[in-house]
Amino acid sequence: MKLTIFRGSNEVGGNCVEIEAGKTRIILDVGMPLFDNARRPHDGFSLGRMTTNELHAKGILPKVQGLFSGCETPDAILLSHAHLDHVGLLKHTQPSIPVYASRGTSKMMLAGGVYANQQELPRDRFREIKAREPIGIGELTVTGLPVDHSIHGCLAFLIESDDKRILYTGDLRLHGRRQEEHRRIIAELGDTGLDALIVEGTHFGFDNGNEVSEGGLAEEIADHVAAAQGLVLASFSPQNVDRLNSFIRAANRSGRTFVVDAYTAFVLHLVSAEAELENPLRSGNGRLYLPDSLKQKIERKGTNRANELFRDAEISLSEILDSPGDFMMVFRPSMLADFAGKLPPNTLCLYSTWHGYSEGTDWQDVLKSLDAAGGELVHVHTSGHALSTDIVEFTRSINAERIIPIHSFEPEQFNSHFDNVTLSEDGVPIEL
Repeated sequence: MKLTIFRGSNEVGGNCVEIEAGKTRIILDVGMPLFDNARRPHDGFSLGRMTTNELHAKGILPKVQGLFSGCETPDAILLSHAHLDHVGLLKHTQPSIPVYASRGTSKMMLAGGVYANQQELPRDRFREIKAREPIGIGELTVTGLPVDHSIHGCLAFLIESDDKRILYTGDLRLHGRRQEEHRRIIAELGDTGLDALIVEGTHFGFDNGNEVSEGGLAEEIADHVAAAQGLVLASFSPQNVDRLNSFIRAANRSGRTFVVDAYTAFVLHLVSAEAELENPLRSGNGRLYLPDSLKQKIERKGTNRANELFRDAEISLSEILDSPGDFMMVFRPSMLADFAGKLPPNTLCLYSTWHGYSEGTDWQDVLKSLDAAGGELVHVHTSGHALSTDIVEFTRSINAERIIPIHSFEPEQFNSHFDNVTLSEDGVPIEL
C-alpha cells in the first residue's frame, strides 16, 4: 500500500490524500486551502468563484492523476465531513468519480449549497457510507467510524488492503459532547496494530484558545444570555450543530424566543431528528426571520422550498425591536443593514467561531454599532479540533507503526512526543 498527502502535510486545511493498493486508488478529501504560505487566511469567497483553470493556474489544485482532468481517474473520493477545507474542490473533480460520504455530510453540503454558496454533493455521484459498515472499493475495504467534530456527520476512515491497515482521522476532538465516539475507536483499534495513523494536528502550531469543553461552553453561553438586558445576537455557523444546540437551550432557559434565519431553519429541518436536536420552529419556542437581502433575492429570482418551510413562523424586525429583551437572534454582519446600522440599546453579540474571522472589515461596522448602543461583543467559542494535549492522548492510545501528521502548520512537534513519526511532503509518496 502507498499513501501520498497532496495537500495538508504542512498546513491547516486543504486536505487531499491518495491511498493506492494494487490497481485501486482512492482520494480522502478534496479540500480548499484555508491559508496562504504566510498563514494569512485566503478569501474563500473569491476562491470559490474561480474556475478550474484559474485554480490550476494559482497552484490551488493538488496535482493528483486524473482527479481534476485527464485519464486514469481515481476509483473513489471519500469525504470525511462537509467543511470547505475538506470538500471545497469537489465541484472541480471529474464527474465520473463516485463520492462516498455519510448521509449527514450530504445534508450539510446541501444546506451550504442552498444558503452559503458552497458545494453540494451531486446525487448521481453520492454513495452513502453507513457507520461501521465496511464497503469494498476495488482492492480496498473502507469502514467509516463516527468522530466528534464541529459539524454534523463526521467520519474517520479505516482503510484496509490484504496486508495493510490505515486510520485516517479527518478532523476530530476529544472535548465535545460525543466523547464516546473517540473512546470507541480506541477500544476497537487501539490494540489491533495499525500500519499507519494519519492524524490531524491543528493545535500543533495553532494556539488552543479557550480550552473549555463544549458542555462547559454551553453553560458560559447560558450565563451570558441570562444576564443580558437587551437583544442577544448569536453569531455562529448553523452547521455547528452542537453550538446551535447550546444557543437553543440558552434561549429556552432564559425564556427568550430563538429567532433563526432561513439557513439555520433549513439545517434544523434536515438534521434535528438524527442529531437529537430540538427544532424550536416546531416546538413553538422559535421564529423565522428573513433578512432583507434574502427577501430581495426572492423578489428577483423567486423562492425555493427551503425558504418556505417555516414561513408560518415568520417574524418581522419591527416585532423584535418592540421588545428586544425577549429575543435571541441568529446574526451575520450583513444583517446590520436591516437595522439601518443602529442596533437597539444594550445589545449583546455572542461571537462563537474562530476569532480570526472577527478581524475582517465587515465586523468593524458591527463593533461600532454595538459601541454606540452601549452593547458589547463577547467571544464564546471552543475549538472543533483536538487540543494539543488531546492529540497526544489519542495518538498514544492507537497502536500504529507509523504516525503521519496532517492538517498542521508544525507537524514536527509530533517528534517531541513520539519516536515513530513520518513527516510527509506534499506530493511525495510514502510506502507502507
